[in-house]
This record gives sequence, structure tokens and C-alpha cells, in this order.
Amino acid sequence: MILSEQGKTADAINVFQKLTEDYPELPEPYNNLAVLHAAAGNYDKARVALERAIRTNPAYATAHENLGGVYAKLASQSYDKAMQLADPTQQPPQKAKLAMLRTLTPKGGEAASPLAALAAASVPAAAPAAAPAPVIAQAAPAPAPVPARLPAPPVKAAPVPPPAPAPVIAQAKPIPTAPPAAAPAPAPAVQLAKAAPKAEQVQKEDADGADVIKAVENWAKAWSAQDMKGYLNAYGGNFQTPKGQNRKAWEADRTARIEGKGHIKVSIEAPQVTVKGNTATVKFRQKYVSDRLSTAGRKTLVLEKQGRNWLIKQEQSGS
Repeated sequence: MILSEQGKTADAINVFQKLTEDYPELPEPYNNLAVLHAAAGNYDKARVALERAIRTNPAYATAHENLGGVYAKLASQSYDKAMQLADPTQQPPQKAKLAMLRTLTPKGGEAASPLAALAAASVPAAAPAAAPAPVIAQAAPAPAPVPARLPAPPVKAAPVPPPAPAPVIAQAKPIPTAPPAAAPAPAPAVQLAKAAPKAEQVQKEDADGADVIKAVENWAKAWSAQDMKGYLNAYGGNFQTPKGQNRKAWEADRTARIEGKGHIKVSIEAPQVTVKGNTATVKFRQKYVSDRLSTAGRKTLVLEKQGRNWLIKQEQSGS
């Protein structure tokens, strides 16, 4: 952020690019990188960075807003190119499209400050600064046309069938019956046996939930201690790596990101566990602190019981 304010755009881009490589689960570095690319006129690079930010956190509103501005700018450039290449007889409709598009952005097509939409990354600072205005203006949506309502077709009443005649039931002769036998006394032992499975199921789910939380805490401890063997063993053989990455390549990438990083502390806060059979879902707030970064966010882990151990099958950030 300081490099950006000093006008050292290339250095700032390098820093944000490195942050996206070290912490791919954070959407803010992608957004800030996109803003700097857009300020330099590199709208394709800005688009790619914003799409990655949204894949990291689909609920990140700032990235959606900025991506809309980038698409508007790319569309404006395409119309300009079309006007240069088109037949003169085809220019009036293209000019009309271009003029309509330009009304959706500030005069001149640029915002006042190229760094206004830089998201506040969780980096320690001397004092909090006021939130600046976003760099990429959000286009105001055009009002949708109201379709004319068609008259409803007449509804024909269904014919009412005549009532069916009542069936004639022959009166059966009474059948002699034996005197009723005495009702057997209730067996309390049998009733208790029927209720037992529910209690046992609740106890099993409670025990499984405690084991799942313990597995997640051990995963966080191994990460904090940079114990790569313990960390990687927390993931099952069927773990769904990000973007379908090869398992060995993913393990090598995680090792490079964790080992030798100095101080690392990963904390698990307010875990919520749901157990269904051999599958458990844990939602919690993850706090990550290192000598280079301090951040917190929501995370979801899906674990599967394999033998006696609960192992990670899926990992999602921002949910």
C-alpha cells in the first residue's frame, strides 16, 4: 500500500503478486493487484486477477463491483475498435452503443484515484486510515422493460359428475367368537431395549464430534509447528486438491509455503460440527498470524472417517 501511494506501481505489483502466491486463499491481494493493473491500462490482467479473487471468495462484493467496471472498459475498447474497422454505413448503430456505454462511467472513463479500491489487507499499520472510494465505478443498471400482460384465457369449469348410487352391502350373519383372552402384561425390558438405539446413536455422534474437533486442532497444531509430516497426514488419500492439482505437486507447494516461514500460529475459534455417518463438516473462524501476515476468516473442512481417524476430504475458505 505504501509503495502504491509513493507511485512505485511496479514494486507494489510485485509485492501483491508474491502475496497471491504465498496466501492463495486470501481474495484481497488479487483485488489490489487488479486495481493496479487497471490503473496501468492492463484490463485483461485486471480481469484475470478479479476472477481469481471471486473464485477464492464468491461473496466478495468489492471484487464483483470492480470486475463489472473492468468489463465495461473492455467493452468500450471493443466498440472503439469496431468503429475504426467497420463500414461507414454501419457506424451509426455502433456510435449509439458506444455513447450509451459511456454514460455508465464517469466523464473521461477513469475514476479520480487509481488506488481508491485497494482492499484493506490485514497488515499491521500505525493507525487505521479512512476507507477510500472504489477506483472502478459501478455501472448503474439500466431499467428493465416491463412486459405487457397478456389477458388470461377463460377458465372452463369442469363438469360435475352425477353422484354415484350408494353400494348395497349384504348384511353378514354374526360369527360366534370366543371370549377375549386376557391382555399380556407389558414387558418393560422389551420397551427399554427399543429405546436404547436412539440413546446409543446420540452418544456415538457426540463422541464422533469430539474426535473431529480433536483432529482439526491437531491439524492446526502441526501447521503452527511447521510439522509437515503431521500436517500432510491430516489429509486423506481422497483429498480434493485445489483446481484438481496433482497431489505430489500440492504437497510440494504447501511445504514450500509453510517451512522456513519463521513464526506461524494458526488458531481455531468457534467450531461447529455436523456429523452424518462417516462424514463430518466443521465450520470455524481461522486466525493466522506469522512474522509477515496476520489475518482471520471463515473456513470449512469436510472430514471422512477412515479406519479410526478423521481425515480431511475438502477444504474451503470464506464459507
